[in-house]
Amino acid sequence: MCLGIPGQIAAIADKDAKLAVVDVGGVKRTINIAFIVNKDHSVESCVGEWTLVHVGFAMVRIDEAEAAATLALLREMGEYESELDNVRQAVA
Repeated sequence: MCLGIPGQIAAIADKDAKLAVVDVGGVKRTINIAFIVNKDHSVESCVGEWTLVHVGFAMVRIDEAEAAATLALLREMGEYESELDNVRQAVA
């Protein structure tokens, strides 16, 4: 199953291309943040933000409480390790 998994944006990799480094369960990878950047939220403002990551894209901003709740739910459903494996494979 492919779900969005919470990750925290650690750094901006390429401002112009709207690419950022996200930390998902200790795995860091570069993702596209174009969907969460707009006139009210610049590329630079994304650092430290939590987002749901799906197939290399930040889909939506979420707060830390929602990230924790989503991670807990994924663990309860037994999907966390599967989704984390998907992130690991995407890095390789």
